[in-house]
Amino acid sequence: MSECISKPRTAAVILAGGTGQRVGLSIPKQLLKIAGKAVIEHTLTTFENADSIDDVIVLMAPGYVPDVEKIVAKAGLRKVTHVIEGGATRNETTERAIALLGEGLAEGEDRNVLFHDAVRPLLSQRVIDDCVAALERYQAVDVAIPSADTIIVTRTHGEDGEFITEIPDRSRLRRGQTPQAFKLSTIRRAYEVAASDPNFQATDDCSVVLKYLPDVPIHVVAGDEYNMKVTQPVDVFITDKLFQLASTAAPAQNGEEAYRELLTGKTVVVFGGSYGIGKDIAELARSYGASVYALGRSTTGTHVENPEEVDDALSTAYAETGRIDYVVNTAGVLRIGRLAETDNATIEEALKVNYLAPVQIARSAYKYLAETKGQLLLYTSSSYTRGRAEYSLYSSTKAAMVNLTQALSDEWAGDGVRVNCINPERTATPMRTKAFGQEPAGTLLSSEAVARTSLDVLVSELTGHVIDVRQQDPTASAGKASGFEAALATVLDRQSDVS
Repeated sequence: MSECISKPRTAAVILAGGTGQRVGLSIPKQLLKIAGKAVIEHTLTTFENADSIDDVIVLMAPGYVPDVEKIVAKAGLRKVTHVIEGGATRNETTERAIALLGEGLAEGEDRNVLFHDAVRPLLSQRVIDDCVAALERYQAVDVAIPSADTIIVTRTHGEDGEFITEIPDRSRLRRGQTPQAFKLSTIRRAYEVAASDPNFQATDDCSVVLKYLPDVPIHVVAGDEYNMKVTQPVDVFITDKLFQLASTAAPAQNGEEAYRELLTGKTVVVFGGSYGIGKDIAELARSYGASVYALGRSTTGTHVENPEEVDDALSTAYAETGRIDYVVNTAGVLRIGRLAETDNATIEEALKVNYLAPVQIARSAYKYLAETKGQLLLYTSSSYTRGRAEYSLYSSTKAAMVNLTQALSDEWAGDGVRVNCINPERTATPMRTKAFGQEPAGTLLSSEAVARTSLDVLVSELTGHVIDVRQQDPTASAGKASGFEAALATVLDRQSDVS
C-alpha cells in the first residue's frame, strides 16, 4: 500500500511597491483602473482563480495598504491572507515576504512561492500552472520569452554619444517576465548568502539565486507575449485595449443532469425569443426545468424598444414565479447600406433596438437580478473590434454592448449581479439570412451551438467577460488563457465577419 505524499502549499507573492512615476501618475500604477478595475485587482483575480495557488500575499507601496484591503474585500478574494507594506527596495520587499512565509513552518517543511509583478495583469493560468509543475523537479524557475528585437551593447564616449560594442546572438537571448518561482528554502538560502555581500543589490530574485547559489539550476518556463508589464504610458493604453478585446471560454457543464440541477426552479426571461438564438435558448432552458418567458415582436407582441413593454414583461414573470434569475437579450436589427443614404427612420430603429433597448432591459432587470444574484446576458458581434462599411450602425452598437457589459459588471459586482456578453462568429439566423441571403452550407455557426454556450455562461460564475463562440475552435473551452491569445491572434480573422 503506497503512502500518500501531500504536495507543499503554494503561495503567490504579489510585488506591488511601484510608485507610478514613469506612467505620470500621482498614485501607484497598480491602483490605476484598466477595463473598469484596478490593475492589481486583475492580477489578484488571476491568482484567486488558479487551482494551483493556495495563498496570496501582497507587498504594497507604503501608505496604500488600506486601498488594497478595500479592493480585496469588495472583490471577495479569499486566497489573499496578508497585505503588508513592501520595503524600500525590491530586495527588502522579497525578504519581508520570505520572513512572513516562513512563519509557522515545521522543521524540514518547505513550500512553493511565486513572485509576480502586480503590474502584469495579463498573466495566464497556463504560465502559473507550468511554474508550479516545474517546482516538482527544480528549485528555481523563471519565465521568459524569445527576444524579437536585436539586442545591442553600447558604451558612451563623452559628448560623442553611444557606440555599439557588441551584438549578442539573438537566438540565445530571452526577455524575462514574472512569476519567478522557488522552493522557499532555496530563495531564503540565497538571500542569507547575499546578506554577507556589502554590495548586494538585484532587481529580480532569479539573479540572486544565480549569483549566490551558482550550483542551483534555474529552469525556464515559456512565457507569453501578452504578459506585459504596465510601465510606460503607452502600456496603459495597450493593456486596456487587450482587456477590451480579450474573450473567455465558457465552462462546459458535466452532462445533462448538471443543467437540470442548475436550472430547475429558475426563471429565465429571453427578449428576442421569437426565433434564432433566443428561441433556442428558451427551448433549452425549458427542457432543463426552468420557467421561461420567451418574448418577441412576432410571438408575444413585445417591442424591446418600448420601456413600458419591457417593464411589463419582467413584472409579469416575477409575479408568476416569484423570481427572475436570468435575463437574456438577443433582439437586434441589421440593416445594410451606406450611412449617408440611410433615412432617419432606419437610423432611429437601429439605435433604439440595438442600443437603447439593452440599456432599458438592464435598468429594468437590475432589481430582480439583485434579489437572486442573477445574470444579464447581452450579445455583441465579431464586428465590434472594427466598424464595417455598409453596416456602421450595427457595428458601432455592438461595440457599445461590450462596453456596457464591462461597465455594468463592475457597477453591479457589489450586489452579486453578473453581466456577460456572447460574441458569436457568423451564425445562421433569420436576421442574417434576411440581410445577406443564403450562404454556403457549413460556413456558419448554428444558432443551437450559440444557445448551448449561452446556457453555459448563464449557469457559470463568470462576470464582465466577452465569450467567443467560434466554429473553427470547438475546443475553445479548454482554458481561460486562450482569451488574450484570441485578442492578439484573431482580430484579423474578424475583419470580414459579422454575426
